[in-house]
Amino acid sequence: MSFAWAKQYEPQSAFTKWLDEKLPFPRLVYNAVGAGYPVPRNLNYMWNFGVLAGFCLMLQIVTGVVLAMHYAANQAVAFGTVEHIMRNVNYGWMLRYAHANGASFFFIVIYLHIFRGFFYSSYKAPREMIWLLGVVIFLLMMATAFMGYVLPWGQMSFWGAQVITGLFTAIPLVGEPLQVWLLGGFAPDNAALNRFFSLHFLLPFVIAGVVILHIWALHIPGSSNPTGVEVKQESDTVPFHPYYTAKDGFGLGVFMILFTTMVFFLPNALGHPDNYIEANPLSTPALIVPEWYFYPFYAILRAFTGDLTIPFTGIVLIPAKLLGVIGMFGSILVWFILPWLDKSPVRSGHYRPLFRKFFWFGLIPTMAALFYLGGAHAEEPYIMLSQIFTAYYFMHFLVILPIISQIEVPKPLPFSITEAVLGKDKAAEAPRAGTVDGTDAGTATDGSLQPAE
Repeated sequence: MSFAWAKQYEPQSAFTKWLDEKLPFPRLVYNAVGAGYPVPRNLNYMWNFGVLAGFCLMLQIVTGVVLAMHYAANQAVAFGTVEHIMRNVNYGWMLRYAHANGASFFFIVIYLHIFRGFFYSSYKAPREMIWLLGVVIFLLMMATAFMGYVLPWGQMSFWGAQVITGLFTAIPLVGEPLQVWLLGGFAPDNAALNRFFSLHFLLPFVIAGVVILHIWALHIPGSSNPTGVEVKQESDTVPFHPYYTAKDGFGLGVFMILFTTMVFFLPNALGHPDNYIEANPLSTPALIVPEWYFYPFYAILRAFTGDLTIPFTGIVLIPAKLLGVIGMFGSILVWFILPWLDKSPVRSGHYRPLFRKFFWFGLIPTMAALFYLGGAHAEEPYIMLSQIFTAYYFMHFLVILPIISQIEVPKPLPFSITEAVLGKDKAAEAPRAGTVDGTDAGTATDGSLQPAE
């Protein structure tokens, strides 16, 4: 985003002038997160989650690299090396707990970030690419977390790998060869452990690369804001530093209090007890589940219990297992087309009364229910409830949201971000002549109200 009023970087010493000429890294930082980056002045704490997600990624990379120095990806000793890290490595227990709980907190922050995007329609033009890259980051996170779940080589690690890779066998023709290729054999063993360890180590750096693209894409149109109104004047913005560095710093402090409380006092609360038992291919756990942050998608996977057949013939078109795999991946892939499903000219949920009702009383309870059902036993009434909430989940995005965006009458938007913060500016009333009840008569596709003709 480029504004004429943005403060320009000016090197102060001979060295910084030379560095700016040869390698303008300070200028890049200044324009990305410093006083050279104007940001809407009305951002609330829901806009802290991007910075928190970046912090979580760095935490996972640093702790993961150190843990990798003491871990051996061999099924004979993998479980023992984790115990070695916990008992013998200096502060190994803290590193391992920070890494394990860091993954959970990473997903908590990302889920809040995503649902903030749902409510404020952060996927709308001109920010579609930011949203699409964000969904790619989430998919990479899921792959990385699944492979990390296998590494301790406990009971849930082994059987989780067996079940999740077994889903690929639902794909016609290539499914079973694909599973063998992923595992390096017919069941999780040394080959699978080495593959997963290598990819688990590599993928966080791939995520970091996509995050850079995500931030780059963000700086082209600039940050969204709670009103959904675009920046119109200098008074609508403030420099990112010091205003939002201070605000993000406070948010990071609150995050660290919660995170360190979990690491030091409840380190195993988010883990599964069976994963503290060494993997045994001859002993199947009573309940095989992924980590808690995969529960909604696991519930969707298990909701498909019947084959799709041609009526009255019994000919199977799509087996139930493949339907479940399609539903599980489709529940995330549907996010890719959100910018084109939601046709409302207004972004912020604050000004969309009908959308807001379906968001708070439809989508949020549905996701909460799927979180619970994903960790429950695959029996009634949980299966039936999973089917009901899965059906609503897809209806919300594919049916309800497009219809709402067409029929909803939004509330009047403020003329500018400054007006939303400080109240109406009398000097700006002149170009708004011809409005009804003090509101603009026209609504632009960018979510801002235009003066009536």
